Parts: sequence; structure tokens; C-alpha cells
Amino acid sequence: MPREIITLQVGQCGNQLGCRFWDMALREHASCNPNALFDHALSSFFHNVDRRYTPPQELSVGAGNTPIRFLKARAVLIDMEEGVVNQLLKGSLAELFDSKQYITGASGSGNNWAQAHEVHGPQFSDAILEKVRGEAELCDSLQTFVMMHSIGGGTGSGVGSYILETLHDAYPEVYRFTQSIFPSADDDVITSPYNSLLSTMALTEHADCVLPLENQALLDIISPKVTKPFDEMNSIASNLLLHLTSSMRFEGPLNVDLNEITMNLVPYPRLHYLTSSMSPHLAVSSWLLQLFTDVFAREAQLMKVNPNDSTYLACALLMRGNSCTISDLQENVARMKSRLTMAHWNVEGFKVGLCNQAAVHSPCSLLCLANNTCIRSRFIGMKESFKQLYRRKVYVHHYTEYMDVSVFDTASNMMDDLIEEYETLETARTPEHLVRLQPIMYQ
Repeated sequence: MPREIITLQVGQCGNQLGCRFWDMALREHASCNPNALFDHALSSFFHNVDRRYTPPQELSVGAGNTPIRFLKARAVLIDMEEGVVNQLLKGSLAELFDSKQYITGASGSGNNWAQAHEVHGPQFSDAILEKVRGEAELCDSLQTFVMMHSIGGGTGSGVGSYILETLHDAYPEVYRFTQSIFPSADDDVITSPYNSLLSTMALTEHADCVLPLENQALLDIISPKVTKPFDEMNSIASNLLLHLTSSMRFEGPLNVDLNEITMNLVPYPRLHYLTSSMSPHLAVSSWLLQLFTDVFAREAQLMKVNPNDSTYLACALLMRGNSCTISDLQENVARMKSRLTMAHWNVEGFKVGLCNQAAVHSPCSLLCLANNTCIRSRFIGMKESFKQLYRRKVYVHHYTEYMDVSVFDTASNMMDDLIEEYETLETARTPEHLVRLQPIMYQ
């Protein structure tokens, strides 16, 4: 049975990212579905509608041989301004969405987490839940919500936080993944340190898995000759989601479902931040070796962190393409494992996946998801940026119009605890009395 995913695009960044994601998702499925049939792979992100009826009739996936009539995205679009959503609804992807799937305001959130969370969140709460419920009712087996947003602005951070809290209460059994764009050190939103800290509190408490990305890291990966860098950055982020979900959409000898990501990569509930890297390019020779080497390189990370200087709590390696075998995966995992520092209680903490369906852009590609203590450095930087503003109470009055000042202190203490938890695992040493069991080989 297919498992469905509902995406929630929140704020300007989330909707721009979502626009690119749906374009790439359509291209990917078109490349491997020449007969235009509504199959199980398509049903994860789309539902099939026959508009010859009034009201339009939903067509089930059945045996996977139903012709495609009109595809609708399993998505809810939310923004407190109209510009980006209206642009999407007037573009080439307009037929993927209808009026039941989007909510827009007119005033914006003013780059203020408190205004978005305390005013716009409650104001649109019933409407958001109703639209989410409408999408959920069209699913046979809803597995995951995926929220796309940034944490440095207003709507993506504040309304995004409110939505996570609401989903936690309304759908406690459905996984909540987020693709969260973290602000860079030179972010042009002056209040982003406040928004980021407050949003991280919600991500820590209410998300099951967070995939953090950073604009500067994405910029460093793309070629300086690219004329539209933000399109390329959104393509990288979208490809991450397509790669992550490929095993649940397409066949392969080692399929990995999203629930297996949380099961294998999140050893502690609050420590669910997974750094990511991809290696989509082929080398001239020994290309498979190069793919595995590249994804662990600092330059390939989608955050400005260096995992090789820190401890891996767990790691997933997800391969796409039919030119790699299970033995190839095992051989390369063994090769790389000797170079990495794994937590002493999880030295075998690798989850591997192999999907036969290649990505559109490459015949063979590799995604690495790592629960690594290196994310601590990013949280330390976030806390320092917050302190630089907060010690002078700069712009605090804009926030205390909508919330009590103690919320800042709560979020700050939460961040300290989060940093300490990662630091404790980073500095942990293998107990001297630990004796590992060795297999007994019988002749």
C-alpha cells in the first residue's frame, strides 16, 4: 500500500521552495511513467482527479493502471502575503492546486516571530486545520507531513512553529518532518537571531525530524557562473526531498521508508537534526568510490558544518540508480566507517538504502543524512547572535507587543540544554570496561 505525504509550504521561502519542488517532482515522474498512468509512486505526492464530474471525482490508484486525468498536489500553501502564492497560482503549476489548498493574508508578519505565532497562527488556525483535514481525507494511508519554511523571517518561523504545535496535537501519529532554511551569519533580516531561536524551540519540541539547510552552504556548492542562483539553490533543496522519498515511491532491493529514518537516526527525541549532503556527479574512474568520499566532505554539506571533526550518532546512506549493488554499498560503508568517529554505543549505526530509479539529473546519486554533533556549532552561533541583540534589548519591544518577554528566556534556556546534550555526546568516551561480543565461528 502506498504511503502518502502532505507538504506544507509556509512563508515566502517555503512557497518558493515548494514551487521548485513540484516542478521537479513532475519531471521525475514523467521521466519514468511514459504511459501516463496514475501509479503507486505518483500517489505519494499527488492525487488523481476526473474533472468531467461535478464535483470532480477522486480516482483511486487501484492496481496502478488508471490513466492520469488531472493531478493535484497533496499540499497546503500558507503565507501572510499574497505575492508568492499568487505567482505560483498563475504559473505553469497552477492546475496542481485549487482554492481548498491555500491560505494567504494581506499584512505580512513583519519579520516578527511573535506576531506570526501569536496573531496570525490563532487567526488562521481553523482554516489551516480544515485544509489539512481536507488533504488528509484524500489519503489512504497518510504517513508524513513535510513542512518547507525558513526560520529567519516572520511567517515561516512563527506560523510554521504554530502549525507544528497544531499538527502535534491534531495528528500525533503522523510523522512531522521539516525542511528548515537556517539563516547565514550575514543574513539581511536584522531580527533573524530572535526568530531563529524561537523557531528552534518549536522544532525541538514538536518535530520528529528536521533537515536544516543554510543559504550560504547552498551558494558555495553551485557554480559562480549560474545566472539564477536561487533557482539552483531551490533545486538542490528539492532534490534532497525527492531523493529522501525515492525509496518509498519506487522499487529497489533496499527500500527505506521515512519512519525508518526516525527509527534509525534519532536515538534521543530532541536530537533529531540531520545534516545532509549529496553527491550527484560521476567521476571518470572509480566513480562509486568518489560518490561515497564526496558526501562526507565538508564542501558537500548543505549546512556550514564539518562532520568529520565531530561524532556521528547515526548515519544513513541512500543510493539511487541501478548501477550499484548491495555488496557495493556494504563495501563502501565498511571503507568509510573506518574514517569516521562513531558514538561508542552505536558503532554500527549505518542505515543504507538502494533505489533502482535514478534521479533525472544523474544516473547514480547518493544522499547522506547524518545525526552528527557538529550541528552544535551552528546552535552555538545562533545563540551568540541572539545574545548580541538581546543583551541590549534591541527590537525586543516589537516582540513584547504580542508575547511575554519570558518566552525569550525559555527559548534561550532550551538552546543551552540542546547545546549541552550534543556536547555531552561529543565528549563521551568509550567506557574502559566495555567489552564487545565477538561472533563464535564453528568449524
